[in-house]
Order: sequence, then structure tokens, then C-alpha cells
Amino acid sequence: MPPREALAAVPLRPADQVMRLARMGAAFQTRLSFMRQLLRRMSSEHWRFERLRFDVDADGFGASVYAAHGPERSYSLVAFTRDIPPDERTDRVIAKVWDGTFSLFDGIPSDADIARLSENTPRQEAGRFRASELVLARGNKSLRLFEHVVERLSHGEQPDAELLCDVGYLMRTTAVYGSGKFGCADRLKIAERPELAAPFQAEMLTVYLIRWLTIDLVNHVASCRGGEAAVALDADHARYLGIGNSTGLGMVPFLVKYPELIHNWVAARETALARVRAITHASDDEIAGFLGLIARALRQVGEWRVEDDTQIRRIDGLKVDLAALADWCGEGLKAPKPWDAAYLFAEDNFSPEGQEFTVSLLLEERGDLVDDLGPTMSATSGFVLDPTMVLGDLKALIEEHYGWALGIDYDDPTAQERFWYYSEDKLEPRLGERFKEPGAEREMPLSVGRDAARLFAAVAARDAAEPVADFLIAHPEFRHMVRRVQGTAVAPYGEIRDNLLAAGVRPLDVLRFKLAFFGVSKFDPKSDLWTRVNMFQGAPLPLELAAGWDGEWVFPVRPGGPSAIAGEGAS
Repeated sequence: MPPREALAAVPLRPADQVMRLARMGAAFQTRLSFMRQLLRRMSSEHWRFERLRFDVDADGFGASVYAAHGPERSYSLVAFTRDIPPDERTDRVIAKVWDGTFSLFDGIPSDADIARLSENTPRQEAGRFRASELVLARGNKSLRLFEHVVERLSHGEQPDAELLCDVGYLMRTTAVYGSGKFGCADRLKIAERPELAAPFQAEMLTVYLIRWLTIDLVNHVASCRGGEAAVALDADHARYLGIGNSTGLGMVPFLVKYPELIHNWVAARETALARVRAITHASDDEIAGFLGLIARALRQVGEWRVEDDTQIRRIDGLKVDLAALADWCGEGLKAPKPWDAAYLFAEDNFSPEGQEFTVSLLLEERGDLVDDLGPTMSATSGFVLDPTMVLGDLKALIEEHYGWALGIDYDDPTAQERFWYYSEDKLEPRLGERFKEPGAEREMPLSVGRDAARLFAAVAARDAAEPVADFLIAHPEFRHMVRRVQGTAVAPYGEIRDNLLAAGVRPLDVLRFKLAFFGVSKFDPKSDLWTRVNMFQGAPLPLELAAGWDGEWVFPVRPGGPSAIAGEGAS
């Protein structure tokens, strides 16, 4: 195919289209997602994986250490598993005990390090941590699936594939903290390391190693229970098991606080899409490969099981969209710029869910055009205010990038029905009802649309030639919003272009957007405020990575399905 520079340019999708909550809430993983980047690197660099300690009893309770050795550095998961009373088991942030607690240690821990962490890691926020710890995490078992897998293995049988499909993980994390939380290492300590430079790589590595631990735990407990009759999980069943995650409101402020970073994420994805859409023709092999990808995706979507009525309808619509895409491809992909035609067909005919899934499909087999964008997705600095800009130019920027906010009547109570605040006990984000609950005077600064409208009104009342510096002397309360508006001019994808205070706002849309960039699958909404998901389902196992896994693992189907063969399909 022609070099990238020779491809006819296709414009990037505008921020007003892709940064709306309805579309953000339809996002899917792509090959640029962070766990996909991590595993490609570990495979290509032939990382080694080693279980350094496994001091657990017959029920799987105790201390374990798992190491990942890269070309220059090693990282170790220090894990503590314990029995907890049923009445203390909860995924909510108010929990004080968990089935598993974890620290990602920078290097190989000494016995003294492990002893220190054994006193602190199980206490989580109440513990004391050092810069040698990169990530702090915790999780709870899926008791139903964990016990089922142990029982079946102990009798020499593999677990029931249907039950694996229903749940998909042996443990779900309820928090994975990095970047300086609770005394752990600041992001700056690791930001220049190639293996951790992309966003959330330390956190993704932690989850991947937890997955390895959970597989070892069921094998161990089954062996203790069944003796010589017991068997271990075979590779297909083990690979199908991911790590669950319960995610709530805590993610929302992150996306508002770091607009430059979020812009870089979205700009990378949109640039990748534009590159693929610019390809001038598709070979027969490429068309066949794309049809095979759709077929695998349809099988996986058919195994996506949720209880939420809204998501059930979306999944049903997605099945229809994917079937229509497969039917269209036979003739449609013979057109000039076939992948652009595929995208436009989806945009004209599919739901947002179907459109965004099509984006994921289009990027999947074009690593040659996509993967080099991964390093562009991090950010090291925030926006810098320009005091010399004149108010006329500032006003024009507000009109260009915040037109969505200027048309809202903020005197209407429904436009400000919600407010965001930190809970007093856990300092976790919460969403309150402004006209029914106390505390609105302490709301978090997530009112970007309202602030932009107020800034616009203040700017419009002054001389267009006045410098921003003079304006801010008179109105210092707008300093944060002026900086944000100026930054959005160069980072337009950094702004959520909807009112986060409005009645009926769905934080779930923001959660799904961020989780899709992590690389999760099978969103399972439990309300508009939180969701469960699956991480690393279908991903190669550590020994497979160490051997240089060269296949792909997107769209895994339950063991026994046609694409449950090692190495088939996508990394």
C-alpha cells in the first residue's frame, strides 16, 4: 500500500460530534486502548514472568509475589488474600476488608518490604506507602464462579463454559490507585520509562498480574481439595477468564480535570480512523479478514449478557448493525476508499453503538497505520494562560468551542439540577440534587458549561480590544475558565460538550468512555452511576507472552467456540 504521507487526507471527526455524552457512552476498545498497548509491548520485548512467592493455605489465603521482568526493569505484584465475613463483603467504597489487596512494587521486594506491605496493603487508604509502590489495588471474588471452577477442577473437569460466559472473571477489582495516591510513587517517577510512558500502564500491569494470581488460586485450591483427581484449568478456559472491575462516579472528575490528556487520547483515535479511511483500495484478503473480524465480533456480542434494559436494547441493535455491515461489505468494499465508505455507511445507518463499534473494527487490522500513535496519548503539562490575548479573540473561541453551552438557560432549574461533591468520609465524588439536598455551596468545579456561559457574558460586556490580563484583574474568578477556553483552542477533544449539571445526565456515559480507552469489554451497567466490566478477557497468558505471542485476542468467545484457539484472531 502507499506510504502514509501519500494517502489522500480525510478530515478528523469534529469534537462537537465525538465529545457528546450520547456518543461517549457508546465507546468501545480499540487497538490503541491501554491494555492492548501494554500486552503488545510485553510480547514484542519477550518479558519474563515469575512467581516468586506463593505462601497460601489450602483455601488460597496468604501472601504471594509475582514478578514481570522487562528489558531494563522488573515490577512485582505483592498480593494478600484472606477470608472475610459475608456481612462485610461489599464492592462499595465504604468497604474495609476485601478478598484480595495488592501493591505493585517497583523492582523485586525484599522480605522486609513484604513484611511492611503485609501490615499496610490490606488496610488500603489507612495504610502507609512509599515511592517504591506504584499502584495500590483491591478486589473481591466472584464467589459463584470461583467456587464452581474449584469444584469442577477438583473432580478432574473443566468449568462449565456457559457459566464462564455469564460471569467471565474470578475476581473483580473495586479500586486500582496510582499516580501518587496514599503515598505511592508520583507519575513523574515513571513517566519517562518507555514501558510505562503510555497512560495507565502501571495500573494495567497490576490488573494483568492479578489475573494470573486468580488462575493460580483456583488451581491450587482445587488441587488441595481434589488431590490426584484434580486438574488445572486448560489454556482456553484460563485465557477466557479476565478480571472484573466495578467502576463508579470517581472517574468523572478525572476527565474534566485533565483536558489536554483526554484530547490526546481522542486525537490519537481520530487520527487513526482518518488514516484508515484514506486507504484507496482493499484487497481480497483484506476484505476476507474484515468479514472474519465481523463474524467473531458478532459471536462475542451474542455472549454479552447484562440485566440493564437500556443496554439490552443497545446490544440487540448492535447485532442488527453488525449483520448489516457484513451484508454491505461484499459490494461496498469494492468501492474507491472502501474503508471510508464503510464508515460512512455506518454513520448513515447505524446507532451510535454500531457506529463506534465500526470504528473499532476499522482500526483493528491496521497496526501499520495505528500503533505508532500510542506514544502520543500521554501528556506532561497542562494549559498555560495567555494574558496578552484580547477579549475579542477570547469571545470568538468561546463561541467556536462552547456554543453548546451558550444555548442553555441556566435559570431553568433542570439545567442545574445536579451538583458534584466529595463525600466527607471517603473523599469520593458523589452526585447530589441541588434543590433537594444540602451541600451545593461545596460543589466540585465540574460546571464547565455554566462557567463558560458566565465568562461569555462578562467578556461581551467589555471592550473587545482589552487584554485578558486587564479583564482578569477585574474578574479573577474567571481565571480557570479563561485558561480552559484558550487550551481548548489547541486541544478541542479535551472538553465534554454537554452539561454535567443537567437533570437526567448519565455519568455512565463518561465512565464507559474512559473504560473503553482502558480496553475493557462487556459493559454491564448496574445503574446510571456505575458499571461492571471485564478486563483482559481473552488475553494471552504470561507464558504465552514470554514466548512472543503473535496473535490477537480481541472479541474472545467462550471456550469451545470457533475462535477459542490460541493465536487466532487479533492482539
